[in-house]
Order: sequence, then C-alpha cells, then structure tokens
Amino acid sequence: MTEPVPSPCISVCKMDEASGLCTGCLRTLDEIALWSVLDDDDKRAVWEALAQRRGRLPPAAAAGALAPT
Repeated sequence: MTEPVPSPCISVCKMDEASGLCTGCLRTLDEIALWSVLDDDDKRAVWEALAQRRGRLPPAAAAGALAPT
C-alpha cells in the first residue's frame, strides 16, 4: 500500500491578489478547494506545479513559500 500524498498546506493561509496563489503553499483557490477529492495522481500533479511555481519566484519569496513557520 502506498502512503497518502500529504497536503502542501503549512497553515499560512493568505491569498495574494496579484498572483491568485496562497502565500504559504502556492496553491490556487481551486487547488485548495479540490484537494480532498483529488486522487493521488492529481495530488502529485499539484505538487509538481507547486515546484514549478516556486522555481519562478524571486529567492526571498521562494524561501518563505512551502516552509513551515
């Protein structure tokens, strides 16, 4: 049996109006709302998208995203 895909939520829930992304986990509102009904493949796809988004952020912003506080 495989391990469940963990949520990227780090309890820093604030949406950035300019990007439309959560400043904590970098997910869109749709990704956040749908997380509980996504299958593991779709959850892994979200994680891949988050890695790409984080790679496009300036270094100072990337340091805070997806890092526990």
